Amino acid sequence: MPSTEELKNIATQVRRDIVRMVHAVNSGHPGGSLGCTEFFVALYFEVMKHDPAFNMDAIGEDVFFLSNGHISPVFYSVLARSGYFEVSELATFRKLNSRLQGHPATHEGLPGVRIASGSLGQGLSVAVGAALSKKLNNDDRLVYSLHGDGELQEGQNWEAIMFAAHHKVDNLIATVDWNGQQIDGSTENVMSLGDLPAKWKAFGWEVLELEEGNNIEAVIAMLAKAKTMTGKGSPIVILMKTDMGSGVDFMSGTHEWHGKAPNDEQLEVALAQLTETLGDY
Repeated sequence: MPSTEELKNIATQVRRDIVRMVHAVNSGHPGGSLGCTEFFVALYFEVMKHDPAFNMDAIGEDVFFLSNGHISPVFYSVLARSGYFEVSELATFRKLNSRLQGHPATHEGLPGVRIASGSLGQGLSVAVGAALSKKLNNDDRLVYSLHGDGELQEGQNWEAIMFAAHHKVDNLIATVDWNGQQIDGSTENVMSLGDLPAKWKAFGWEVLELEEGNNIEAVIAMLAKAKTMTGKGSPIVILMKTDMGSGVDFMSGTHEWHGKAPNDEQLEVALAQLTETLGDY
C-alpha cells in the first residue's frame, strides 16, 4: 500500500491531470473533480479490492459506480493512474472518437467504467442492484457509489434509498459529495436539501458524517469505519464535506468552476500550485 505521503502526491498529480484535461478542450467539469480527488485516490489506491485487468462482472471484487458522471476527469485520471489504461490516453479527453467522453459511457469499452452516467439520479439504483446481485452470488465484496448533493434533488434517489433500506442492502456504501454547490449556485439557494443526515436516517440508513473530505487520512479512516458497519442489516451512507475546486485557490469553494475550463493563464497559475508530480501525460 502507498504511504500517506505517496497518496498525497498521487492526489496532486490527479489534480494536475484534471486541470490540464479540461483546459486542453476548453470544456469539462473541474470543480467537483478537484473536490472529490481524495475520495477517488483513497478508494482506488487504498480501500477497494479491484483488478485493473477489468472484468465487467467483478466477481470477488469490490465495485464502484459514479453517479454524478460529469466529474469524469477525476474518474479517468484515477483509473489511468491505477493501471486500467495508459496514462497517455488522458490526452484524448472529450475529443472525437475518444473512449474518454465528457460523461462516462460503456459502448467504447473503457476499462473501469461499468455504467454510463451523467443523467443524474440514477447511480444509486444501479449500485443497489449490483449489491443485491453480489448477495445472490454469495459474493462478500462490497459496492461503493458516489453522488453529488445537488443530484439528490432528483426523486429517483429517494426511491432507491427507500428500497435499499427495506431490502437490507447492507453491502453498499454510498458517499455524497456534500459541497453545497451545483451548476446554478449553492444548493441552499437552488433547492435546499434541508437536514440531510436526518433524511437519510429517517429512510433507514446508517449515516456517517465526514467533515474533512479533502483530507486523505480522514477519508481513508471514514471508509474503513463504514466497512466495519456492513453486513449488519442496513445500507451505509457517508455525507462527505468537500470544497468544490479544492487544491486550486481561485477555483475553491465556488460553483463558478462547476463546468468551466481554465484559460492559458489560469492553467499556469493552477499548475504552479500543484507542484508534486508523478509525470504529466
